[in-house]
Amino acid sequence: MSSEVEFNWIAPQFVVPDVRRTAEWYRDNLGFEIHGYFFEEPPVYAIVSRGGVCIHFGRTDSATVHTNESIRRGSMEAWVRVTGIQALYEEFISRGVEVPYPPTERIYDRTEIEITDCDGHKLVFGE
Repeated sequence: MSSEVEFNWIAPQFVVPDVRRTAEWYRDNLGFEIHGYFFEEPPVYAIVSRGGVCIHFGRTDSATVHTNESIRRGSMEAWVRVTGIQALYEEFISRGVEVPYPPTERIYDRTEIEITDCDGHKLVFGE
């Protein structure tokens, strides 16, 4: 193994029906910054970020969006490491985001909350 190799971050891509609507939902509800809409009008690609977390959205080619949950019960699209889970929970609640449970300590030594975005993609935030 080479000590010169370092992985720095990952940017998952979620397939969505309307990248503009989804990016604006992430901005308005989760506090992300929109970095742009790309390639066509209406756009077929968008990028958002908050802190070191970057998410890309690509427009679906069909009317159907498949989430991980739709093909594997209990799945999520992303697990996001955060600091300040209680403050994040309170922020999301104040923005009107549905958070199905308060910060909950798990058996694997993480405290988590989860949300489901406007397209059905589940994100779990934990510290």
